[in-house]
Order: sequence, then structure tokens, then C-alpha cells
Amino acid sequence: MGYYHNATVLKNGLVFSDGRFVETDTAFSEGRIVAVAESIDADETIDCSGLYVLPGLCDIHLHGCAGHDVCDGSAASIDAIAEYQYSRGVTCFCPTTMTLPTERLKEILRSISGYTSSCTRKGRAEVAGINLEGPFVSAKKCGAQKSEYIQSPSAEKLDELLSAANGLVKLVTIAPEVEGAIDCISACSDKVRFSLGHTDCGHDCARRAFMVGADHLTHLFNAMPPFHHRDTGPVGAAFDDGRCYVELICDGVHISPTAVRAAFRLFGDERIVLISDSMEAAGMPDGEYSLGGQRVIKKAARATLSDGTLAGSVSDLYDCLVTAVEMGIPLESAVRAATLNPCRSVGIDDRYGSIAVGNSAHFLLLDRKDLSIKMVI
Repeated sequence: MGYYHNATVLKNGLVFSDGRFVETDTAFSEGRIVAVAESIDADETIDCSGLYVLPGLCDIHLHGCAGHDVCDGSAASIDAIAEYQYSRGVTCFCPTTMTLPTERLKEILRSISGYTSSCTRKGRAEVAGINLEGPFVSAKKCGAQKSEYIQSPSAEKLDELLSAANGLVKLVTIAPEVEGAIDCISACSDKVRFSLGHTDCGHDCARRAFMVGADHLTHLFNAMPPFHHRDTGPVGAAFDDGRCYVELICDGVHISPTAVRAAFRLFGDERIVLISDSMEAAGMPDGEYSLGGQRVIKKAARATLSDGTLAGSVSDLYDCLVTAVEMGIPLESAVRAATLNPCRSVGIDDRYGSIAVGNSAHFLLLDRKDLSIKMVI
């Protein structure tokens, strides 16, 4: 196709493009993809023989890892999380907050915003937005969220948080059955995406929330009513709403392999969003940790509160992708659910999530034999 000066080309790999793997070259320069075509030459070449070339993974729902929590409210913690995520193939992410007092949430949001605007260190995943998981949730399905800090939603309260985050908030979890929720979704859906979660709502209530602007489910099946044959709840309402994305914690603990396969059949690989929902114990040895101010015990692949309630995961998104494949999900479907879909679901797919000219040069190179990580760019 031609020669690209001051560029690097990835050659001889199988590149994930338009939902499938194809033999093509990819050139990038100054942080952007400049060409995707056959027979590209450039000043520098990376031989990708025997490798899959993926877009960098995007985790839109994670609370921490490597001994650090998003809610620490410090730039140092966000930086450590970003460094660990990069090492695991995640090149952009949305730090996710918990249900906490308003003033504390504002401090955390300002800290994330400040870090995002000033960080120039290499070898870090980029902060692509912020995910507010609370405080507008249901006490009946609070899970690991602290019930004493739950608030009734309103446009005014949400605007305070959005302002503190300096426009970085991309997603807000909300229980549509609580007083003020439907009005809040209707008033603010042009500013932020709403995800139904930590909810006890039925099908009709969920359907109404989707009709006024919600378009997402927080960790499908977890912290919500089950898919019952008479009232199918938020799961059924999301199925009926053809544009709704659904998050899936595919860590082998939160959801059984059969439920994972069923979810992909139910929603199709164009609407599943793989997330880690990881907490600070991810990447750490067994022991005692914290999540949203609550004591959590990590033992092997599980993290639980003292009463046995699951409290986030201890897996990262790369682990979840591999686990999905081991559960029988086609590799192409799992990759889409960990790259393009999350980016589309929060409106950042113009920069991330696919290998296309003009997008950020974010790549994950995996061995075609065992899917082990060979390089992160």
C-alpha cells in the first residue's frame, strides 16, 4: 500500500476487525492508527507471526486492583490501578465509585478528574470516563454497597456529582423503582448513560426506565430479580429493548458457565459487555481487604463480606475474556464484548475499542495457541 515514515507497522498477525480475525497490517504513529491494509511498510516493524492482534481491552466497571481502591480518592491509587490494568491488556477504563456520602464522592470524582487531566506517564491504561455505581440504588439489593449512604435520586443531586467530575462521568447505576428515579433518568439522559442495577424492579418498571432513556444493565443477573416466567424483571425488559447493553462478570464465580452461554444467546454478542467489577484484592494474595468502606475477605477466586455476600471480583478483564472462551463463548464474540461493546455502551467508540484509522493506537497481542499476553501497546 505504501511506506509510512515515522510510523510503526504490526505485520503478519491476525487482526480483529469488524467482528472477525483477518490477515492485514496495521500502522500507527503518534498514538493514532494511520492505516489498516495489506502490505504496509514503515520505519519500524513489529512481527506478529503467531499472534492475534486485538484492540486494547476496555473495562467500564472496576473498583480497584493491586491493593488500591478507586474510592481511596488519591491520584496515586488511580495511577497504580492504571499501571496494573495496562499490564493485563486493559488500555482504557472507567474507574467505578461506590455508594458513599455526597461530599466524599465529590472528593473522589475531583481526584480522578485531576489525575486524568495531568497524567503523562507511559505504561498506563487511560481513564476514559467514570462510572457511578450508586448512590441511587435500592436498599433491598444493595449487595456490597453501604445501605446507610443510599440516596433517592434527583437531577439536582446528580448534577452536583457530574460537575465535580468535570464531565468525565459516562455511566450511572440507578434503581428505577425508587422515588425520583424515573424523573431523574428522563431529565438527565442527554448528559449521561443510565444503567439499571442494584434494583428490585419488575419488568414494567424497567421497561418504563428504558423508554425514558436508560440503556444499560449493571452486572446482569447480580443484584436484581431473576428472569421469572411471569414477571421477567429487568432481564426480560432489557431483552425486549433491542438497544440495551448488559454487563457480565465472567470470572467463573458470579455467574455459572451455563448462564454465561445463555446470556450470549439471549442478547447476542453485539450487546454483551464483559466487565471485571474488580476490587483492590485483584492481583493480590488471599487476605483481608476493603471495598466501599466494608471489610472483604479474599480466598482464591472469591471476595466476600463477612456475611458471605459476594463483593466484587478478584479477576481482571483479560482473565474474564479467557474464562468466557473456556466456557464455550467463541473467541470473536468474547473479544467484541471486551473491546468494541463497552466503548459503544458509554459513547467512547470514536476513539477506542476497534482497530480503525483515526482511533487511538491501543493494541493487545495474544499468542494464538494459548491466548497468553505477548505485548501491550
